[in-house]
Amino acid sequence: MTLIDVPEAEADPIDAVITWVNGNTETHRRKRARYMADAGASLLENAINPHRWNSDDEILYCLQSIENFAPWTRTIWIVLDSDPPDLSRLSDALRAKIRFVDHHDIFGAFSAVLPTFNSLSIESMIWRIEGLSDRFMYFNDDVFLSAPLAPEDVFLGPNPVLRGKWVDYTAVLDAPEMRHDPAKFHHFMHINAAKMVGFEASRLFASAHVVHPLRRSVMAQLFDQHADAFVENIKYRFRDLNQFLPQGLHNHACIVARTAVVQSAQDHLHIKSGHGNGRPPDETWAKMRKAIQPGVKFVCVNDLPQLEILIPDLRVWLCDVVGGFPGVAQSGPR
Repeated sequence: MTLIDVPEAEADPIDAVITWVNGNTETHRRKRARYMADAGASLLENAINPHRWNSDDEILYCLQSIENFAPWTRTIWIVLDSDPPDLSRLSDALRAKIRFVDHHDIFGAFSAVLPTFNSLSIESMIWRIEGLSDRFMYFNDDVFLSAPLAPEDVFLGPNPVLRGKWVDYTAVLDAPEMRHDPAKFHHFMHINAAKMVGFEASRLFASAHVVHPLRRSVMAQLFDQHADAFVENIKYRFRDLNQFLPQGLHNHACIVARTAVVQSAQDHLHIKSGHGNGRPPDETWAKMRKAIQPGVKFVCVNDLPQLEILIPDLRVWLCDVVGGFPGVAQSGPR
């Protein structure tokens, strides 16, 4: 596959996009339950785990980390399908950078697939935000910056800096039981994405749980080239093994076009859902302290409420990780 040439972007701004949902509201729970019932028994555990929609102020820490560690970010777009989060704890300067975008705005003519409860479907369309810069950083709201980030950490000129590793996922395809393992769900999403641009499961690039640098122009070209696949991808209201990972498609397309920089530095920390269950808290603290070690720039905490049960002082630690909120003392463990 050969991508259309895109203009140099050294002087272009860099925006941030964050996807957010408040699945704690009664309205969202009822709506979700209705469409789950319609889908029947075909839904996977990875698609319906309630923690996928829980909102526990993660987005406040995410936003504060951007202000503290990437103040050069131009506009921060929050993509949602309900009332916006309460951002009153944040500074006036930070709130002035934030814009809210409804799912209907980005799905447009494809809004018949809404409502959706599927991050893969939403990620397929975030590049359609009107006014979004060509270069942008995509955040899940459970991903936080933990150290000063320079634009060159995410883009070298127009080229995205990718974090992850080369993997062989052949064994996943050879073992049918893997299709029911929630921990392997992302493997299939990467396989499906990489296959679209000619990569085999035996060697593909698996992105880390970090901020994803994306080019809007690249996503637009991919949408044109794989329109049927995108339309298929967004029709699933809940995650499905037939879907592809949009940022995975973007990354492999850039690798093919030689417009990506693959970063091998271990500058990120991922605390997975269920981490530390049944283990002494000291073991989890030892892992969490790595977040404030020199060189670590990204931290992902997949299930904040679950981890908070194990570590009651978790939010003190997280406040420290993101550089602190205005007027709040930093006192996390060192």
